Amino acid sequence: MSKNQGKLFVITGPSGVGKGTLVRSLLSAHTQLFVSISATTRQPRTGEVDGKDYYFLTTAQFESMIEEENLLEWAQYAGNYYGTPKQAVVEQINQGKTVILEIELLGARQVKENFEQSQLIFILPPSEEELERRLRGRGNDAEEAIKKRLARAKEEIAAQDEFDYKIVNDQLESAIAQLENIIFGKQEVS
Repeated sequence: MSKNQGKLFVITGPSGVGKGTLVRSLLSAHTQLFVSISATTRQPRTGEVDGKDYYFLTTAQFESMIEEENLLEWAQYAGNYYGTPKQAVVEQINQGKTVILEIELLGARQVKENFEQSQLIFILPPSEEELERRLRGRGNDAEEAIKKRLARAKEEIAAQDEFDYKIVNDQLESAIAQLENIIFGKQEVS
């Protein structure tokens, strides 16, 4: 790796663990970080902007990207494709930038396979009970959806040892500080 080479950090964790909050806090404090924008074939939701929230593609466009190996990772959920376009990430890394991806477990595994230098960070809840409390506190999921998310969370948490780093998101400030230490290489002296 050249001295100017950037880095790729992949942040994963179960639904409700606070990944989005951590990433937003990190970005507001460190504007030099580059967050990759995902591509999807689903229709934009109200207020979503193409090229800002997602790259909204047709199924044919997305399948062409898969065929041409232009995605770092991709998956199909609920009849739509989701994935991370490779070109923008590679360009940023080649310019010496640090890139953050906030994606699901399967995507993180694909990125590690396709981009060995990537560093994987797994965000853990303080406990299963706290994760359930957070999911219920959102107030926008039916009971069945919450049960599915909790079952999936157990499967995802079981994969935590595949990751280079683990952070328990118990106190937001502490979790952000740990993320900063990992990303910026500030090692605490004990």
